[in-house]
Amino acid sequence: MSLGDEHGARGDDGGYGGTGQTRTRLPDSPGDVYGGARRGGRSSSRSLVTVVGVVVLLIAAIAFANRGGGDSGSDESGGDKTKSAPTAATGDQPVETKAGGIPSGFSHNQQGAESAAANYSVVLVSADILKPARRGEIVQQVFVADKVAALQAKLDKAYSKEFLSNVGLDENGDAAAGQTYVSRTMPVGTKVTDHSADAATVEVWCTGVFGTAGDDSKNPVSNDWFTMTLQLRWADGDWKVDSFSQKDGPAPVNGDNTVSPSDEISKAVEEFGGFTYAR
Repeated sequence: MSLGDEHGARGDDGGYGGTGQTRTRLPDSPGDVYGGARRGGRSSSRSLVTVVGVVVLLIAAIAFANRGGGDSGSDESGGDKTKSAPTAATGDQPVETKAGGIPSGFSHNQQGAESAAANYSVVLVSADILKPARRGEIVQQVFVADKVAALQAKLDKAYSKEFLSNVGLDENGDAAAGQTYVSRTMPVGTKVTDHSADAATVEVWCTGVFGTAGDDSKNPVSNDWFTMTLQLRWADGDWKVDSFSQKDGPAPVNGDNTVSPSDEISKAVEEFGGFTYAR
């Protein structure tokens, strides 16, 4: 993988995703935000993750309603589409260009689809998706053209002024003075479950950090593990997202790490750049 800009937002499970802070519940679920500087045991940690997700699961209808059970061609190797892929990256550069800070120009093959899915997982779970001024650019760049208008309307409605206020952000998606809203997603690996010449289904196993760093934060930065499934379509000379979904895990046992102070987290977000992901 090569160094690059990090713009991400989180996906959906029937929900669209992307906040820059914590993942969300389904639209009809309570939107409680979490508190507590450090999560407790494993069971309390998982329950907090469930309650805290503020963006990932908001557009479930799009994630699966548009998911067709259409034909699928054979993958490039001609073997079992669900077989394990090599863990090591290929070393090939995923793209040579970016549009609006988002990687673009992926190769028209299975490896290109995997790279696109990994990079789009990052952008669909970033703080930027909560910013009205940035959201439209992301949706326009990442999704197929015939899904843009409907998705834009759903996201604008989901990320209302009231919603943003509930997660500690103003109407522009910005945190209060002295606080930093954090949403970083890191793909751990990809798996192709279906692939044809112009369509692919790719699962991306991810971890990430989400929350608000700063004094008196009601949403302390915490980590999470989840898997995003992206339905990709080859359109306009690139891989684009047709729909996507997300589920929890697989998650390892939480390590007994010392919690860093909020100012150290804020500084890390400012100083450590993100990546452009290759298969």
